[in-house]
Amino acid sequence: MVFNRDVPVAGSYDVVVCGGGPAGFIAAIAAARSGARTALVEQYGFLGGMATAGIVAPLSVFTYNGEKVIGGIPWEFIERLQEMGGGLIEKPLGNVAFEPELYKLCCQRMVLEAGVDLYMHSYLCGCSCRDGHVDAIFIDNKNGTEALEAKVFIDCTGDADLAWHAGVPMQPDEGRPLQPMSTYFVLSGVDTSTPRMQQAMHHNRQGVNCHCEEIRDELLAHREEWGIPEFGGPWFCTTLQPGVVTVNMTRTAGNATDNRDFTRAECELREQVFRMAAVLRDHFPEFRDSYVSAVAVQAGVRETRRILGAHTITGEEYVSAFRYPDSVSRGAHPIDIHVAHGASQNVTFLKTPAFVPYRALYAPGFGNLLVAGRCISADKTAFASLRVQASCMGTGQAAGVAAALAASAGVPVFHKDLISKLLQISSGGNFPHLESIND
Repeated sequence: MVFNRDVPVAGSYDVVVCGGGPAGFIAAIAAARSGARTALVEQYGFLGGMATAGIVAPLSVFTYNGEKVIGGIPWEFIERLQEMGGGLIEKPLGNVAFEPELYKLCCQRMVLEAGVDLYMHSYLCGCSCRDGHVDAIFIDNKNGTEALEAKVFIDCTGDADLAWHAGVPMQPDEGRPLQPMSTYFVLSGVDTSTPRMQQAMHHNRQGVNCHCEEIRDELLAHREEWGIPEFGGPWFCTTLQPGVVTVNMTRTAGNATDNRDFTRAECELREQVFRMAAVLRDHFPEFRDSYVSAVAVQAGVRETRRILGAHTITGEEYVSAFRYPDSVSRGAHPIDIHVAHGASQNVTFLKTPAFVPYRALYAPGFGNLLVAGRCISADKTAFASLRVQASCMGTGQAAGVAAALAASAGVPVFHKDLISKLLQISSGGNFPHLESIND
């Protein structure tokens, strides 16, 4: 049965960004500061995505080999968050521990200061796309189903939802399963004063996997005896509050773009949270008085759909730090591949920060659609680094500027003059001259 109904247009914009996570809120600010009338659509009642809904900490990696890798608006956000008492920049990597509630407030302030219209509690449910041109998106909220029109759209949903609705081709699976999902949780009442916890909850060592090896070895040695399910890490991170840490150790295989499988995974992971919290409390002295004080609103999703763009970033290009003629962002996180089943993880540390070409942010034939964050065009190897939050912010910044330029000039996102101007504005992917775009 098909239900037909009229859908009112709630707004018409230069740029509409779908998804208010690390890529999306940065993209919206960048577009608005570049002179575009901008709207941002977010399914939750707050911004931040995996950082706030998923409590995924720390934010990594902003600096590498003493070099600023991601700058511009993303770094401005980090500095403002730190000034609010909600961020801790861990040198030399520029990994950032944060307090989730202040993160929500900081990015909300920056988005509203830029003049962005917010559509929160709104779920993207489709789009009108003809011959590769997206006319409008459809969102569901308490007002019913509404449409938003725009000259240019940016997909920052993480799962390439808008691109998928529009019919953009996606990357093949390469014969390898998706990386597992994990639900982060927060433990309070932890003794964070011990040398073991002080080292584990601060992520400030370049070239080192910052999981807690001592606790991991104990967990593996007693896995059957203690009834431990599949796990990763564990990784702990400070929230800047005394006695409080975030915990990353649950995991399950699944596909977050399949509603039934995602539902199963969420239920399984929530059970794992409390099982793992009990194991830590019962067997490790730092956690003797600990308790679960928060569980992520949704599971952390490492990998789902990615577009088949004008260029696909390969692992070989990424590891060799190949500099593309249209480089607009960077990446410095290790290539970090979590296995779908088991407790292992494959990590390759970069010698030099990598580059991201603008061509990975759009698909041929789709002239008013850009993507940023987890849904950019990359193979599984390169993606295993680019999926992290600093990298997502970097591509969001590039997409926001490019979308504003395209909307202002009335040209496709892949127009040569637009790309030329975009590269003039960008400097190593950091866009230091963002405020002079319309001069």
